[in-house]
Amino acid sequence: MLLFILRRLLQTVPLLVGITFISFVIMQLAPGDYLTSMQGNPNVNPETIARLRTSFGLDRPWHIQYLLWLKNAVMGNFGYSFTYKIGVFELMGQYVFATLLLAISSMTLSWAVAVPMGVYAATHKNGLIDRMTSFLAFTGISLPGFFVALLALLFAQRTGWFPVGQMQSANYTSLTPIGKLQDVGWHLILPTLVLGTRGVASIMRQMRGNLLDVLGENYILAARARGLKEKVVIVKHAVRNAVNPLITIFGYEIAGLLAGAALVETVMAWPGLGRLLLSAVQSQDLFVAMGSFVMGALMLIIGNLIADVLLAVTDPRIRFS
Repeated sequence: MLLFILRRLLQTVPLLVGITFISFVIMQLAPGDYLTSMQGNPNVNPETIARLRTSFGLDRPWHIQYLLWLKNAVMGNFGYSFTYKIGVFELMGQYVFATLLLAISSMTLSWAVAVPMGVYAATHKNGLIDRMTSFLAFTGISLPGFFVALLALLFAQRTGWFPVGQMQSANYTSLTPIGKLQDVGWHLILPTLVLGTRGVASIMRQMRGNLLDVLGENYILAARARGLKEKVVIVKHAVRNAVNPLITIFGYEIAGLLAGAALVETVMAWPGLGRLLLSAVQSQDLFVAMGSFVMGALMLIIGNLIADVLLAVTDPRIRFS
């Protein structure tokens, strides 16, 4: 297993180079840059803009800019944020905890709710619960994330049960450690429900379909013919094989959370990387955008690696060799 993990990690090097190269080219397709927007500001001298452009290498051809950025990134320097006036690595460190917290909580909610619902719907096919869950799943898949976020904010404002936006209350610094934990958890509920809704819907439908396919296999009929209890047949034989395709998409779910969180974080004012990436792209803050792209690529690669390892653990037919 160790050799497999090391080989996969080595394969990430050319993959990251390709992703960053494509991202850099796309960012360069936009006319101008962040410093271009400062040219109409009467408080900024043209000489200052020219000096900054030379200092950050923005006056050079785009391929030279990319090579300079790649060289600095390998050494741990992801550049400087024009908007926030601090280093990109330091800036992302302020937002990564919020994104990971939201991603882990929403993914935990999705899998903890969707898998049992999918199993129950498959074992009670065409029943009332199956029809209700199917309706809720199609509704959750169809509704856009930003629309659900707006509805959640409206609900919070009307009822006052949940805070409207942000990750902390105004008096957060004066709270006790337990009070701070409760305050963050209170703010986390609505974003988690909004971001996890689509995950619950899609995973539940896939789990239901996979389990229905497995229940028709010959080895399931043989297990029932041997007199095994239905619960043992479902849990030990059917569910274990039906969940394997879901583990395969686990890695894509992790990376998809960053893309889905961008709109949710923007609407609900959650201070995460998705919101930071969207703001950086809009303001053409090049180095912040590139750092966010690298983070998204790493989440996808690590997620797929975790999925491959889990798949080999749950399915004894798979060998790393």
